[in-house]
Amino acid sequence: MPLQFAGPASPLDEEAIEKAARDIGCRVAAVRAVIDVESRGGFLADKRPKILFERHYFSRLTKRRYDRSHPAISQPDPGGYKGGRKEYDRLAQAIDLDRDAALRSASWGAFQIMGDNYRICGFDDVEDFVSAMVSGEPAQLRAFVAFVKSSNLDAALIRRDWAQFARGYNGPAYRANRYDEKLEASYRFHAAGEPRVHPARPLLRQGDRGDSVRAMQNLLNILADGYFGPITRRAVIAFQKSKDLSADGVVGKKTWAALAAN
Repeated sequence: MPLQFAGPASPLDEEAIEKAARDIGCRVAAVRAVIDVESRGGFLADKRPKILFERHYFSRLTKRRYDRSHPAISQPDPGGYKGGRKEYDRLAQAIDLDRDAALRSASWGAFQIMGDNYRICGFDDVEDFVSAMVSGEPAQLRAFVAFVKSSNLDAALIRRDWAQFARGYNGPAYRANRYDEKLEASYRFHAAGEPRVHPARPLLRQGDRGDSVRAMQNLLNILADGYFGPITRRAVIAFQKSKDLSADGVVGKKTWAALAAN
């Protein structure tokens, strides 16, 4: 009998990670740092996605209906983790009670995204989300990019503001687990040997719109609305002056380079 939730476990390749970095607007090393800190790979040896079952999610989603009868998998506080394959035992118990709530109460894959976040990752329901997680790491990476952009965490990755990213991605307890410190350490490791692959950086001027404008605004630490209007132009000119660049309000190669190094 096939093992439930086992899939092809398709791995990531360099091209996929580089594309994700371009889509977010961050460096490749930043994406690799998240992979390292969250899971170091998306699958167990038996080709099931790595998961962590969160009993406090299940308790909330089922309105605490099972807190007394099934305290190991339904409690208002986090905990009870078994790790590795044993997390699937906990998930199976929850599925027997409420499949939808159970799938939404586990974090999945290389980026440990909660099933409850399926909508902001671009899926119509949690079953579709889980099927994607089972299919391989490329789908897990695409869900991560969608989650980061939908949650407005791309700015933190672009600026390498690890505390802000960890707070939004891992929750308010991130300091207790030193997620921000771990992310920064992993980033430095990967950045030291990272190939020179950068996000697409077109020439930008007033009137332009789109993701490249938003990435530039994030680097300027101003409102990232994706529109290069007068306010953005003034911010660009001020930045160019601070870096002894030609203050023409046009974002070309030298301004992009200065922004990336800032």
